[in-house]
Amino acid sequence: MSEHRHFILHKPSGCLSQFTTNQKTRKNKKLLGSLYNFPEGTMAIGRLDEKSEGLLLLTTNGKVSEYVRSRKVEKEYYIQVDGIITNEAIEQLKLGVEIGINGKKYKTLPCKAKRLDPIPVFEVPAKVVREERHGPTSWASITVTEGKFRQVRKMSAAVGFPTLRLVRVRIGKIWLDQLTAGDCIEVEELNV
Repeated sequence: MSEHRHFILHKPSGCLSQFTTNQKTRKNKKLLGSLYNFPEGTMAIGRLDEKSEGLLLLTTNGKVSEYVRSRKVEKEYYIQVDGIITNEAIEQLKLGVEIGINGKKYKTLPCKAKRLDPIPVFEVPAKVVREERHGPTSWASITVTEGKFRQVRKMSAAVGFPTLRLVRVRIGKIWLDQLTAGDCIEVEELNV
Protein backbone atom coordinates (compact mmCIF):
# COMPACT_ATOMS: atom_id res chain seq x y z
CA MET A 1 0.00 0.00 0.00
CA SER A 2 1.19 3.49 -0.88
CA GLU A 3 2.17 5.88 1.88
CA HIS A 4 -0.10 8.42 0.17
CA ARG A 5 -3.86 8.54 0.60
CA HIS A 6 -6.48 9.30 -2.04
CA PHE A 7 -10.16 10.22 -1.86
CA ILE A 8 -13.16 10.59 -4.17
CA LEU A 9 -15.69 13.16 -2.94
CA HIS A 10 -19.05 14.48 -4.08
CA LYS A 11 -18.63 18.14 -3.16
CA PRO A 12 -21.99 19.65 -2.28
CA SER A 13 -23.04 23.11 -3.38
CA GLY A 14 -22.27 25.69 -0.69
CA CYS A 15 -18.95 24.14 0.33
CA LEU A 16 -15.58 25.68 -0.48
CA SER A 17 -12.86 23.51 -2.10
CA GLN A 18 -10.38 24.31 0.67
CA PHE A 19 -9.46 23.21 4.18
CA THR A 20 -8.67 26.47 5.94
CA THR A 21 -10.12 29.95 5.95
CA ASN A 22 -8.08 32.94 4.92
CA GLN A 23 -8.63 36.68 5.15
CA LYS A 24 -10.86 36.63 2.05
CA THR A 25 -12.99 33.75 3.38
CA ARG A 26 -15.71 34.38 5.92
CA LYS A 27 -15.45 32.20 9.01
CA ASN A 28 -18.98 30.80 8.62
CA LYS A 29 -18.25 29.08 5.28
CA LYS A 30 -18.42 25.28 5.02
CA LEU A 31 -15.01 23.74 4.22
CA LEU A 32 -13.92 20.31 2.93
CA GLY A 33 -12.62 19.29 6.36
CA SER A 34 -16.19 19.32 7.69
CA LEU A 35 -17.16 16.50 5.28
CA TYR A 36 -14.58 13.84 6.21
CA ASN A 37 -11.64 13.25 8.54
CA PHE A 38 -8.90 13.87 5.96
CA PRO A 39 -5.26 13.30 6.96
CA GLU A 40 -2.88 16.23 7.27
CA GLY A 41 -1.43 17.24 3.91
CA THR A 42 -4.52 16.35 1.89
CA MET A 43 -5.10 18.65 -1.08
CA ALA A 44 -8.02 19.07 -3.45
CA ILE A 45 -7.01 18.37 -7.06
CA GLY A 46 -8.40 21.36 -8.87
CA ARG A 47 -11.34 23.21 -7.45
CA LEU A 48 -15.05 23.66 -7.78
CA ASP A 49 -16.40 27.07 -6.82
CA GLU A 50 -18.76 27.40 -3.88
CA LYS A 51 -21.94 27.09 -5.99
CA SER A 52 -20.64 24.17 -8.07
CA GLU A 53 -20.99 20.56 -7.05
CA GLY A 54 -19.86 17.12 -8.02
CA LEU A 55 -16.70 15.09 -8.35
CA LEU A 56 -13.64 16.29 -6.48
CA LEU A 57 -10.50 14.18 -6.09
CA LEU A 58 -8.22 14.66 -3.11
CA THR A 59 -4.75 13.29 -2.41
CA THR A 60 -1.67 13.66 -0.26
CA ASN A 61 0.50 13.11 -3.37
CA GLY A 62 1.52 16.27 -5.22
CA LYS A 63 2.64 14.33 -8.32
CA VAL A 64 -0.82 12.77 -8.68
CA SER A 65 -2.38 16.21 -8.24
CA GLU A 66 -0.15 17.70 -10.94
CA TYR A 67 -0.99 14.91 -13.41
CA VAL A 68 -4.76 15.10 -12.87
CA ARG A 69 -4.71 18.89 -13.36
CA SER A 70 -2.77 18.51 -16.64
CA ARG A 71 -4.32 18.68 -20.12
CA LYS A 72 -3.86 14.91 -20.41
CA VAL A 73 -6.94 14.33 -18.24
CA GLU A 74 -10.49 15.21 -19.37
CA LYS A 75 -12.95 16.82 -16.96
CA GLU A 76 -16.66 16.48 -17.80
CA TYR A 77 -19.35 18.80 -16.47
CA TYR A 78 -23.13 18.65 -16.73
CA ILE A 79 -24.56 22.15 -16.73
CA GLN A 80 -28.13 23.35 -16.40
CA VAL A 81 -28.44 26.52 -18.43
CA ASP A 82 -30.92 29.36 -18.72
CA GLY A 83 -33.00 28.69 -21.83
CA ILE A 84 -33.04 25.86 -24.35
CA ILE A 85 -29.47 25.57 -25.59
CA THR A 86 -29.20 25.63 -29.39
CA ASN A 87 -27.19 23.44 -31.77
CA GLU A 88 -25.35 26.59 -32.83
CA ALA A 89 -24.28 27.28 -29.22
CA ILE A 90 -23.10 23.66 -28.84
CA GLU A 91 -21.01 23.97 -32.03
CA GLN A 92 -19.48 27.25 -30.80
CA LEU A 93 -18.51 25.59 -27.50
CA LYS A 94 -16.86 22.69 -29.37
CA LEU A 95 -14.68 25.08 -31.40
CA GLY A 96 -13.67 27.23 -28.42
CA VAL A 97 -15.04 30.57 -27.30
CA GLU A 98 -13.54 33.81 -26.08
CA ILE A 99 -13.77 34.38 -22.33
CA GLY A 100 -12.13 36.77 -19.89
CA ILE A 101 -9.32 35.52 -17.63
CA ASN A 102 -7.63 37.99 -15.26
CA GLY A 103 -8.87 40.93 -17.32
CA LYS A 104 -7.52 39.52 -20.60
CA LYS A 105 -9.30 37.83 -23.50
CA TYR A 106 -8.68 34.10 -23.78
CA LYS A 107 -9.93 31.60 -26.38
CA THR A 108 -10.73 28.23 -24.87
CA LEU A 109 -9.34 25.09 -26.45
CA PRO A 110 -11.68 22.98 -28.58
CA CYS A 111 -13.74 20.66 -26.38
CA LYS A 112 -16.53 18.11 -26.45
CA ALA A 113 -20.05 19.45 -25.96
CA LYS A 114 -23.57 18.06 -26.41
CA ARG A 115 -27.12 18.66 -25.28
CA LEU A 116 -28.29 16.17 -22.65
CA ASP A 117 -31.58 14.46 -23.39
CA PRO A 118 -32.96 12.98 -21.25
CA ILE A 119 -31.89 15.40 -18.56
CA PRO A 120 -29.68 13.99 -15.80
CA VAL A 121 -31.19 13.26 -12.41
CA PHE A 122 -29.41 14.67 -9.37
CA GLU A 123 -30.47 15.31 -5.81
CA VAL A 124 -32.50 18.47 -5.41
CA PRO A 125 -30.04 21.15 -4.27
CA ALA A 126 -30.46 22.76 -0.85
CA LYS A 127 -31.08 26.10 -2.59
CA VAL A 128 -33.52 26.29 -5.49
CA VAL A 129 -31.54 27.05 -8.65
CA ARG A 130 -34.36 28.98 -10.28
CA GLU A 131 -38.11 28.73 -10.27
CA GLU A 132 -39.71 27.29 -13.40
CA ARG A 133 -41.97 30.30 -13.84
CA HIS A 134 -38.87 32.30 -14.91
CA GLY A 135 -38.58 30.32 -18.15
CA PRO A 136 -37.26 27.04 -19.49
CA THR A 137 -33.88 25.50 -18.75
CA SER A 138 -31.88 22.76 -20.45
CA TRP A 139 -28.83 20.62 -19.73
CA ALA A 140 -25.59 20.18 -21.63
CA SER A 141 -22.35 18.26 -21.19
CA ILE A 142 -19.01 20.03 -21.63
CA THR A 143 -15.74 18.09 -21.50
CA VAL A 144 -12.55 20.15 -21.22
CA THR A 145 -8.86 19.43 -20.69
CA GLU A 146 -8.02 22.83 -19.23
CA GLY A 147 -9.27 24.43 -16.05
CA LYS A 148 -9.25 28.21 -16.06
CA PHE A 149 -11.06 30.06 -13.25
CA ARG A 150 -14.84 29.52 -13.65
CA GLN A 151 -14.16 28.46 -17.24
CA VAL A 152 -17.25 26.34 -17.93
CA ARG A 153 -19.58 29.00 -16.53
CA LYS A 154 -17.86 31.66 -18.64
CA MET A 155 -18.06 29.45 -21.74
CA SER A 156 -21.81 28.89 -21.46
CA ALA A 157 -22.40 32.61 -20.83
CA ALA A 158 -20.26 33.45 -23.90
CA VAL A 159 -22.68 31.54 -26.14
CA GLY A 160 -25.75 33.14 -24.54
CA PHE A 161 -26.79 30.43 -22.09
CA PRO A 162 -25.66 31.27 -18.55
CA THR A 163 -25.05 28.32 -16.22
CA LEU A 164 -27.58 27.94 -13.41
CA ARG A 165 -26.20 24.69 -11.98
CA LEU A 166 -22.86 22.95 -12.58
CA VAL A 167 -22.05 19.36 -11.62
CA ARG A 168 -18.66 17.80 -12.42
CA VAL A 169 -19.45 14.17 -13.28
CA ARG A 170 -16.11 12.80 -14.50
CA ILE A 171 -12.35 13.28 -14.17
CA GLY A 172 -10.52 10.98 -16.58
CA LYS A 173 -11.90 7.47 -15.96
CA ILE A 174 -13.38 8.31 -12.54
CA TRP A 175 -17.13 9.02 -12.49
CA LEU A 176 -19.31 10.61 -9.82
CA ASP A 177 -21.64 7.62 -10.18
CA GLN A 178 -23.87 7.01 -7.17
CA LEU A 179 -22.05 9.21 -4.63
CA THR A 180 -24.53 11.60 -3.06
CA ALA A 181 -23.67 15.14 -1.99
CA GLY A 182 -21.15 15.06 0.86
CA ASP A 183 -20.19 11.38 0.36
CA CYS A 184 -16.48 10.58 0.39
CA ILE A 185 -14.67 7.29 -0.20
CA GLU A 186 -11.01 6.47 0.26
CA VAL A 187 -9.36 4.51 -2.56
CA GLU A 188 -6.00 2.75 -2.95
CA GLU A 189 -5.10 4.92 -5.95
CA LEU A 190 -6.67 7.40 -8.35
CA ASN A 191 -6.86 5.58 -11.70
CA VAL A 192 -7.59 8.51 -13.98
